[in-house]
This record gives sequence, C-alpha cells and structure tokens, in this order.
Amino acid sequence: MRSGLNVSRRLVLALAAIALSACAQLAPVADPLPSWNDGPAKDAIVEFVRKTTDAASPQFVPPAQRVATFDQDGTLWVEQPMYAQVVFALDRVKDVVKAQPALAGEEPFKTVLSGDRTAMAKLGEADIMKIVAASQAGLTIEAFQDVVKAWAATAKHPKFQRPYTELVYAPMLEVLKYLRANGYRTYIVTGGGQEFVRAFAEAVYGIPPEQVMGTLLKVDYSVPGGTPTLTNAPALFFVNDKEGKPVGINLLIGRRPQAAFGNSNGDQQMLEWTTGGLGARLGMLVLHDDAKREFAYGPAAGLPESRIGTFTQPLYDEAKAKGWTVISIKNDWKRVFAFE
Repeated sequence: MRSGLNVSRRLVLALAAIALSACAQLAPVADPLPSWNDGPAKDAIVEFVRKTTDAASPQFVPPAQRVATFDQDGTLWVEQPMYAQVVFALDRVKDVVKAQPALAGEEPFKTVLSGDRTAMAKLGEADIMKIVAASQAGLTIEAFQDVVKAWAATAKHPKFQRPYTELVYAPMLEVLKYLRANGYRTYIVTGGGQEFVRAFAEAVYGIPPEQVMGTLLKVDYSVPGGTPTLTNAPALFFVNDKEGKPVGINLLIGRRPQAAFGNSNGDQQMLEWTTGGLGARLGMLVLHDDAKREFAYGPAAGLPESRIGTFTQPLYDEAKAKGWTVISIKNDWKRVFAFE
C-alpha cells in the first residue's frame, strides 16, 4: 500500500509540474512597449533587441558592445516652443546681472531685461549662447546643478503648465528601460549643456551623469581655501551637435553605438555614424506631427517650419534611403506623456 501511495504522489507531482509548465508557456508575455501602437516603428525596436541579444542569432551583439545613444530635446522630452535650457538661462538673467551689474547695459542682457518679447525673438544664436554661458559661469559644478534642480522644481511649460521634467515622452522612457533590461547601456548625446542635463538625467531618465555627453563650457580647476574646486567659465569648449556628436560619442564612449535615436538635423551625423557600422544597427527619428497632443513641426512631410528642432525633407529622404525608422508621434504613440 505504501509503495502504491508513493507512486501516486510522484505521479501527481509530475502531472502538476507539467501543468505548471504548460501554463507558463501559455501565459501572455508582458508588452515592453505598452505606450506604442503596433506597427513598423514598434516592430523595429523589438526585432532589433531580439536579434542582437539572442545568442543564437547571427547578429548577436556581446553585452560589452551594447550601446544606444539618445538625443534629448525633442527626442526624450518637449523642445517647443523653446529649449528648456534657454528658458532656464533667460530666467537666470536677473540673478546674473545682480551678481555682475555691468552686464545690465550690455547686449543681449539689456534686451532680456527690457522684457520686449519682439526684440527678444530677434536674438541670434550667438546671443543665446552668451546668455546660456552666463547662466552658469562662475558657479561650481555642484552649485550650478543645485540651481538647475531648484529651477526644474518650479518652472512650468507655457502650454502644458507642468514642470519640464514631467514632459518626458512615455514611449521613449519605455525604450530606455527595455534596452537596459536587455543589457544595453543608454547614453544621452545632446546639443544642450552637459552639466544642465546631468543635474536631472538620473532622476528623470535613469541615466547616470557619466553617461551624459553634451555641449561643454570651459571648466577651471582651483583650490580655494584648500578645497579642490571645478568652476564653470564663460568660454565655450566643445559643441556637441551635428558633426560634433560622433566626436563626442567617441570621446565619452569610445564605441560606435548599435542604436541611435534623434529628431532633427542636429542628429543626422549621429545616426550616420551609428548605422554605418557592421552588423545589426537601429536608427530612429521622432517626427513631431501631433499638434493636438504635443506640437507639429518639420518642415519634413509638409509640416510647419521651425527654428527649434528642425527636421528637413532632405533628412526625411535620407532616413528612408538608409532604412532609418521615422517615428510618427501621431500614429505610433498611444500616449505621449505619462500623465495622459
């Protein structure tokens, strides 16, 4: 009787194990990109991850080589109607002039202090760079990041009336997490200021400061009072945009990325550099074509012209010719922001 009972128990346990295994196989796999509509863009991401992380795939990429780069403005968060860092720098002008009163009579600070929006709209790129540089010059790296964090906690976007750090694209956050879950290191490669983005990148994107490459001001080292200090200087050191992005990637990472994500002409060279390598590569560009949920601008695909985040028709044509995926916000994203 005992022998028969033991056999019965073993049989029950074996059948139970088979049943559990069958249930596991039938259980639906969680969608890693739930904010994306089904379609070519989502499929391109999932297929890229599959073929580069499956050891049996001929396009398998060893974990040490798994690198993905992301532009920030217009790719990871909102850039219209003005780059967030420019808004920050303009907000800082009064404090900058208070610390250096002589600047009150100099341009472009004089125009900003006047509050004349028409005149401010005419400020050129050199003027904006001067304002951005002044917004952090003279501050230690740590002090500047504290100023950025304080601003980000209170400043609100004019259209959405929410903090800029909430205007991060939910679908792109999912891509970042999906890639990292599959052994990819994710980097921000931005034309924006490196120290500005480093102030919040880890909290907002899960990307640590050492994986942020941006435009650099000159930084001075000194030892005031015996304390080693790094201080921002108002001189431009390196512009991490357009042709500068592949150079910056090589400087910071030392590897050609397997995947790159951008949204404008400023990202063209980064995608060219990334997809020009051997093996599986992924190049993606976000097209802002949803005026209702976000903004619509190009001028690619007949969208309105824009000085901010310009995406021209020649870039669109290059994307199609080279097999880069153009992501339509309107058609490819179920939602744009997490709060929707």
